Amino acid sequence: MEQFLQDVRFAFRTLRKSPAFTAIAVICLALGIATNTTLFSVFDAILLKPFPYTDAERLASLSERNPKTGGRNSISYLNYLDWRAQSTKLADIGAYTARSAAITEGDEPERLSGQIISGNLFSMLGVTPQIGRLFRPDEDKAGAPGVALISDGVWRRRYLSDSTVVGRVVSINNLPYTIVGVMPPKFKFPQSSEIWMPMAPVLHDDKREARAVSMVARLKDGATFAQADQELAEIAKRVNEQYGIDAVGARGGRLVGSVRELRKDFIPPDVSLITATMFGAVTFVLLIACANVANLMLTRAAGRSREIAIRVAIGAGRGRIIRQLMTESVILALMAGVIAIPLTWESLRLIQFAIPPEDPLPYYIAWALDFRTLAYTLVISLATGVAFGLAPALQAARGQLTEALKDGSRGGGTRKNKMRSALVIAEVALSLVLLVGASLFVRSFEALQQTKVGFDTAPILTMRFFLPGQRYDSLITKSQQVAEIIRRVEALPGVEAATISNLIPIDGGGGGDGAIIEGQPVDKGKETPIFWSGVAGHWFETLGVGMTAGRTLTAEDARDSLPVAVVNKAMAVKFWKGANAVGRRFRLASDTSQRWFTIIGVVPDIRTDRLSDTGETQPSAFLPYRYLPARNHGLMVRVKGPVTAITSAVRGAIRAADPAIPVFQVRTMEKVRQLSFWQYGLFGIMFAVFGAIALFLAAIGVYGVISYGVSQRTREIGLRVALGAQRRDVIGLVVWNGMSLAAIGIGVGLVGAFGVTRVVSSMLIGVSPTDAVSFIGVSVFLALVAFAASFIPARRATGVDPIVALRVE
Repeated sequence: MEQFLQDVRFAFRTLRKSPAFTAIAVICLALGIATNTTLFSVFDAILLKPFPYTDAERLASLSERNPKTGGRNSISYLNYLDWRAQSTKLADIGAYTARSAAITEGDEPERLSGQIISGNLFSMLGVTPQIGRLFRPDEDKAGAPGVALISDGVWRRRYLSDSTVVGRVVSINNLPYTIVGVMPPKFKFPQSSEIWMPMAPVLHDDKREARAVSMVARLKDGATFAQADQELAEIAKRVNEQYGIDAVGARGGRLVGSVRELRKDFIPPDVSLITATMFGAVTFVLLIACANVANLMLTRAAGRSREIAIRVAIGAGRGRIIRQLMTESVILALMAGVIAIPLTWESLRLIQFAIPPEDPLPYYIAWALDFRTLAYTLVISLATGVAFGLAPALQAARGQLTEALKDGSRGGGTRKNKMRSALVIAEVALSLVLLVGASLFVRSFEALQQTKVGFDTAPILTMRFFLPGQRYDSLITKSQQVAEIIRRVEALPGVEAATISNLIPIDGGGGGDGAIIEGQPVDKGKETPIFWSGVAGHWFETLGVGMTAGRTLTAEDARDSLPVAVVNKAMAVKFWKGANAVGRRFRLASDTSQRWFTIIGVVPDIRTDRLSDTGETQPSAFLPYRYLPARNHGLMVRVKGPVTAITSAVRGAIRAADPAIPVFQVRTMEKVRQLSFWQYGLFGIMFAVFGAIALFLAAIGVYGVISYGVSQRTREIGLRVALGAQRRDVIGLVVWNGMSLAAIGIGVGLVGAFGVTRVVSSMLIGVSPTDAVSFIGVSVFLALVAFAASFIPARRATGVDPIVALRVE
């Protein structure tokens, strides 16, 4: 212990004597550790940290899987009951499905994102309310009185944290519900829900074909996911055969019961991929920082070779020398780790700030500078100290005593120079990989910014509203209310046109189905998928989209018994090869009434899905509102002048039609467009920051090696000058050495980048993973940085006085 304390005291004295070296080393390491720790916190929250449920690793997601497409489908409520009753590998199965809920009491109605759940779901997850209780078994039965659980957010926002809210009867969807509990803070199962109601009173009379229920199950002790998956496949097949259900999915794939870990269902594969990729990227940054400091340590060790030789000469063993140098390395790393903590905190805050509140992360993903992150910072700091300190320490301790005493003033031999050069090459290569990745994501973001959506987003205001209560069970009542809202909104000053649908382009809504074309027979399950939506009012006029053939939908079409539709150009080309589609007929594969829709018009393609969703424009059909009479509606208003100036007036028009209708998600269409790909902006910024740090570290590495090389070659340079070498010859000699290292690093980095970018190719939009602009541009830019880092010490070399240089030795 005494020797260890001596090493620590000596290390601090030594580092204090070299403040420039200490500052540069600590800054380089702090940047590397901070970026690595920041992404560890994100990586941990998404891929490692257990979900906030009891024994979360034993929880599974159940569904029907299509072997042909890999897609996963929900099932019917009645099938859920059969699966639950027949399973022997699952201890329990809970169910849930989304259901909007409007609290219509008070002055301002509020629509909440809700779920109807099986009564056993939350107890199976191991979650209990902070106030009140969960649902009783008798409350999850047909005909049971209405009860509800609310989130902590609703309790605080709407009821001002009043503990007497439990037992209060409130109006939900214009029906009486008793609040029986308030869930814990941040709990919003499955992602962002704020109210939960029992499932059986709502779905007890659903048909088996109504697939809308998602499920979570807990494995029995001793059972495996593979065993449960095999059993559920047999149960699903047996139930479908028993009730004559023809479970055929897209491309004719026969649906099978499937079990997989809950995390794999709740964390999409693309999120896992990008998170792992970014974590790998910051590992590169840390490696570059370690290489930089290792280079500094080698240079410093070379300068201390006489000191080390003297210590060996007076009896210090190699082990003691190595331990002393490693102590200095670890102390440097721990100092950097301390500085990295506030940098990490600020980085996490900036990442969270960059996530728009309109599109929050699921509640079970939350990163913070917690104990796990701090423990990781400590471990990575210690590991980093060992990583960058070991090679220089071994190198210094390996030198021969006589050679060290003779060469100490020159600062080391060829072997050390080769190691320093290898480290710089590695830095340049890793920097190029990071910068290419950053360039690809930035170019993807730019491509999304420039993506054409088929209409002008600037003059359009959007919002959603919800039709609550039994009053709107009737199609006639819904249609009348929708028509009334459109009439009132279009009467407002500054409004050119308005339309209502469950779809807001780029934001979601509408539905998908297979299309059966008259005169084009197709096997069941192999129908070509199309997108379709019901619309009311002046849909195409609001979007500013003109007809390419035929006519638009009118108010008469909404009342007429003849089913009609307008299709987009993609659908006309897909099914009729560009021939005139007006007058042709099609029907939807899942429509049991087998209605044939007559096409009355064709419009140019518009973007209906999010811009981040890749692929060609979908064949789409727009039907009169009565064929998709939803409760959750999107209202779009085409406005003259400032779009947001009309917001209050539109809200007033809706309240005048029915004061119990809640309005939510009020946004401009341009904001909707930006929200559809904000993730790529965040990815691009993060990769750009990683690349910038890597570039900075690599530039320091090149500069350091070349500067050290100049100091080693002072006598040689002086001799060259004395023999008549010109200034440009000296500069060329030094720059050539630096550019040679950079060229090798760029070559190695290009090979690595070609491999790495293919891993994230599925995440790129509008740009190839081998994009020439990114690869060539980054290579040239990195070469210019290396040239600048080499040129500075090269200019200094031209100032060498030949007489002084020749006297050095």
